[in-house]
Amino acid sequence: MFYEVFKAKDLIELEDRKFEKKVLLEDGESKMAIIALKKEEIINSHISVKDAAVFVLDGEIEIHFEAEKFTLGKGEIIMFEKEKEHTVRALKDSKFILVKI
Repeated sequence: MFYEVFKAKDLIELEDRKFEKKVLLEDGESKMAIIALKKEEIINSHISVKDAAVFVLDGEIEIHFEAEKFTLGKGEIIMFEKEKEHTVRALKDSKFILVKI
Protein backbone atom coordinates (compact mmCIF):
# COMPACT_ATOMS: atom_id res chain seq x y z
CA MET A 1 0.00 0.00 0.00
CA PHE A 2 2.82 2.45 0.72
CA TYR A 3 4.31 4.42 -2.15
CA GLU A 4 1.11 4.02 -4.08
CA VAL A 5 -0.93 6.89 -5.47
CA PHE A 6 -4.67 6.42 -5.68
CA LYS A 7 -7.92 8.39 -5.75
CA ALA A 8 -9.40 8.04 -2.27
CA LYS A 9 -13.05 8.16 -3.33
CA ASP A 10 -12.44 5.28 -5.76
CA LEU A 11 -11.25 2.96 -2.97
CA ILE A 12 -14.77 2.15 -1.82
CA GLU A 13 -18.13 1.56 -3.49
CA LEU A 14 -21.52 1.01 -1.90
CA GLU A 15 -23.03 -1.21 -4.61
CA ASP A 16 -26.16 -2.64 -2.90
CA ARG A 17 -25.06 -1.80 0.64
CA LYS A 18 -26.11 1.19 2.75
CA PHE A 19 -22.81 1.42 4.65
CA GLU A 20 -19.27 0.38 3.83
CA LYS A 21 -16.01 0.92 5.71
CA LYS A 22 -12.46 0.15 4.61
CA VAL A 23 -9.57 0.60 7.03
CA LEU A 24 -6.51 2.01 5.24
CA LEU A 25 -4.07 2.28 8.18
CA GLU A 26 -4.31 1.05 11.76
CA ASP A 27 -2.10 1.11 14.84
CA GLY A 28 -3.94 0.16 18.00
CA GLU A 29 -6.82 2.60 18.47
CA SER A 30 -5.38 5.03 15.88
CA LYS A 31 -6.67 4.50 12.37
CA MET A 32 -7.47 5.96 9.00
CA ALA A 33 -10.55 4.63 7.24
CA ILE A 34 -12.71 5.53 4.29
CA ILE A 35 -16.46 5.26 4.79
CA ALA A 36 -19.32 5.28 2.29
CA LEU A 37 -22.87 5.97 3.42
CA LYS A 38 -26.09 5.97 1.37
CA LYS A 39 -28.42 8.99 1.47
CA GLU A 40 -30.51 9.12 4.68
CA GLU A 41 -28.46 6.39 6.39
CA ILE A 42 -27.30 7.03 9.95
CA ILE A 43 -24.30 5.91 11.95
CA ASN A 44 -25.85 5.68 15.41
CA SER A 45 -24.59 7.64 18.38
CA HIS A 46 -21.10 6.59 19.46
CA ILE A 47 -17.97 7.87 21.20
CA SER A 48 -14.45 7.89 19.76
CA VAL A 49 -11.62 6.86 22.07
CA LYS A 50 -9.24 9.09 20.07
CA ASP A 51 -9.32 12.63 18.73
CA ALA A 52 -10.83 12.48 15.24
CA ALA A 53 -11.10 14.26 11.92
CA VAL A 54 -13.67 13.66 9.20
CA PHE A 55 -12.90 14.82 5.64
CA VAL A 56 -15.74 14.64 3.12
CA LEU A 57 -14.64 13.35 -0.28
CA ASP A 58 -18.04 13.30 -1.93
CA GLY A 59 -21.64 14.03 -0.96
CA GLU A 60 -22.91 15.77 2.16
CA ILE A 61 -23.19 14.64 5.79
CA GLU A 62 -24.41 15.97 9.11
CA ILE A 63 -22.54 15.33 12.33
CA HIS A 64 -24.64 15.79 15.45
CA PHE A 65 -23.05 16.41 18.82
CA GLU A 66 -25.04 16.94 22.04
CA ALA A 67 -26.36 20.43 21.27
CA GLU A 68 -24.76 21.19 17.90
CA LYS A 69 -25.16 20.03 14.33
CA PHE A 70 -22.60 20.55 11.54
CA THR A 71 -23.25 20.06 7.84
CA LEU A 72 -20.20 19.18 5.76
CA GLY A 73 -19.92 19.00 1.99
CA LYS A 74 -17.28 17.86 -0.45
CA GLY A 75 -13.83 19.14 0.53
CA GLU A 76 -14.80 20.12 4.09
CA ILE A 77 -13.29 18.77 7.29
CA ILE A 78 -14.28 18.73 10.95
CA MET A 79 -12.04 17.84 13.87
CA PHE A 80 -13.22 16.94 17.35
CA GLU A 81 -11.88 15.70 20.66
CA LYS A 82 -12.15 12.15 21.90
CA GLU A 83 -15.05 11.13 24.10
CA LYS A 84 -17.50 13.45 22.29
CA GLU A 85 -20.69 11.52 21.61
CA HIS A 86 -21.85 12.01 18.02
CA THR A 87 -24.11 10.70 15.25
CA VAL A 88 -23.49 10.86 11.50
CA ARG A 89 -26.26 11.18 8.89
CA ALA A 90 -25.84 11.20 5.12
CA LEU A 91 -27.82 13.93 3.35
CA LYS A 92 -26.62 12.55 0.00
CA ASP A 93 -24.74 9.41 -1.00
CA SER A 94 -21.42 10.23 0.66
CA LYS A 95 -17.82 9.14 1.06
CA PHE A 96 -15.53 10.44 3.78
CA ILE A 97 -12.20 9.77 5.41
CA LEU A 98 -12.08 9.21 9.15
CA VAL A 99 -8.77 9.73 10.94
CA LYS A 100 -8.44 8.88 14.65
CA ILE A 101 -5.20 9.75 16.43
